[in-house]
Amino acid sequence: MKKCTFAARPLPRWRSTGHVLAIFLATAMAACSAPLSAPVTLDTGAPLQPEGSSAIGRSAETRWQRQAVAAAHPLAAEAGLRMLRAGGGAIDAAIAAQMVLTLVEPQSSGIGGGAFLLHHDGQRVRAYDGRETAPAAAGPDLFLDAEGKPMTFMGAVVGGRSVGVPGVIAMLALAHRDHGRLPWASLFEPAIRLATDGYPVGQRLHTLLAAETALKKDPAASRLFYRADGQPHPVGHVLRNPDLAQVFRLLATQGADGFYSGPVAQAVVAAVSGHPDNPGPMTLGDLAGYRPKVREALCHEHDTPVRRLRLCGFPPPSSGALAIGQILGLLARTPQAGLPLEDGQPSAAALHAYVEAARLAFADRAQYVADPDFVPAPGGRWTRLLAPDYLDRRARVIGPDRAPSVPPGDPGPSPVVWAPMPEQAEYGTSHLSVVDAHGHALAMTTTIEAGFGARLMVRTHPALEGGFLLNNQLTDFSFSPADAQGRPVANRVEPGKRPRSSMSPTLVFDRDSGQLLMSLGSPGGAFIVHFTAKTLLGTWHQGLTPQQAIDLPNFGTTGGPVVLEAARFPAATAQALEQRGHTVQQLPMPSGLQALQRGPGGMWLGGADPRREGVVLGD
Repeated sequence: MKKCTFAARPLPRWRSTGHVLAIFLATAMAACSAPLSAPVTLDTGAPLQPEGSSAIGRSAETRWQRQAVAAAHPLAAEAGLRMLRAGGGAIDAAIAAQMVLTLVEPQSSGIGGGAFLLHHDGQRVRAYDGRETAPAAAGPDLFLDAEGKPMTFMGAVVGGRSVGVPGVIAMLALAHRDHGRLPWASLFEPAIRLATDGYPVGQRLHTLLAAETALKKDPAASRLFYRADGQPHPVGHVLRNPDLAQVFRLLATQGADGFYSGPVAQAVVAAVSGHPDNPGPMTLGDLAGYRPKVREALCHEHDTPVRRLRLCGFPPPSSGALAIGQILGLLARTPQAGLPLEDGQPSAAALHAYVEAARLAFADRAQYVADPDFVPAPGGRWTRLLAPDYLDRRARVIGPDRAPSVPPGDPGPSPVVWAPMPEQAEYGTSHLSVVDAHGHALAMTTTIEAGFGARLMVRTHPALEGGFLLNNQLTDFSFSPADAQGRPVANRVEPGKRPRSSMSPTLVFDRDSGQLLMSLGSPGGAFIVHFTAKTLLGTWHQGLTPQQAIDLPNFGTTGGPVVLEAARFPAATAQALEQRGHTVQQLPMPSGLQALQRGPGGMWLGGADPRREGVVLGD
């Protein structure tokens, strides 16, 4: 057992809702006796999951009549709800929550990273792309060593080499210009107050800091997060970040320009290019030239026993909506349609059908999906990968046993012959879902990629402690730019390109009436696809509430072993999968799902993942 002791330092006078802090502190204390672990690593040395597991607690079903915010930390959810109560909309709430997450959940997301945001204004869905971009001087050989071989994963991650041009601030500013209701500056007030007065370190942050080694080598991060003896600050310690408070004040008054030019931009470039061991090629011109994009949401039809749905997700450079759509469509063509449950869990037969569908989807993902500004869609449009005739052909591969090999399909002609991207670790993130009283809603998944990103903290004021962490998003590109035959990998590094992602912010609509029914998403690297698909299957096929669906045990595959959430499945399930030819691993799978679903009478049901610290708050 791990004993937790709260620091004697007095807590600041909180102006936020009192029960929010009480919830957070109670959760932290309850987790003190729970098993803790560092990230589980693969043979490559790269973690399977972006963050280690902390505790699996209990999350109660929540119900809200008018508006709600689901976020990965209670203080972030409270900041978003404060904006809704002030008359703001979903975009306002998301911006306030993201700024607080930068402070209180630094391992997962922040202003040094990027995000995908789906927004519904009551009429249409828009996809705001704030994904990071490769600097102009970055080329296909960025992650090759002197001998032309791919670098080790952590050798590439730590330092400036892996940092993409951050996009979240520019994207949020664009979304706010389109849909914001409150003044931009007011959205930073909760984060400024918390950064100045301090917030209590939670069990999850403490656990991840204790397991982290590379972050301690960054002087600014070490001074902020660790004591003089090298141990992380204890649970309950009031952590202040005055440098970040100053950055927030600058952004509040200057908008996105305050990030992409001036002292903040200069500090970012200095941190990236000045790293002593692994500098990166980012310049002030790269920051000044960053532009967010508004894309067409990727929507497709999906029928369930009770409803005809329209699922909307993010298009490439995200692979999430495509992979989820393929998995659901392929599974529907098997006897295990809808992932039937036995004794409250997916059976071995259902899991087999699911993972075979997932292997097909991930084979297509590795072959085709990349930044659409650089890589054409197979067959001329990305929805060819979801076409009924194509899924019919692909589903024939799914048999009673594991298929020996699963090559990519042929959805249509492509002007380039691509090489499949080798399997590679992928990370992230944090998720926000918001519905407001004005009929607007959003799903936003946001990230700095690996836990604590590039382990590189930006300080803008030498006299102040703290700062913000930068992403390592460029490691989402393929380290190998081509295969042995010289065929290029679609997701190779190119200047200005956005790396492929699995982030899967999702909005669900009734296909007949057009009414919004659900907003959801999760962190979890490539397994985001499975966490989100599991929740969709649980709610719309098995009739579970969002919380019940989130609470289901996690599972999935990226094409190799079947991964089952540790201690959540009976031994017979793993044995039955092995008899079908699968290799099974049982590991911690710390998803961070957030979901809001329209219930009877227009009431909103909220669910937050008990594997992390998220909550749903509303009115």
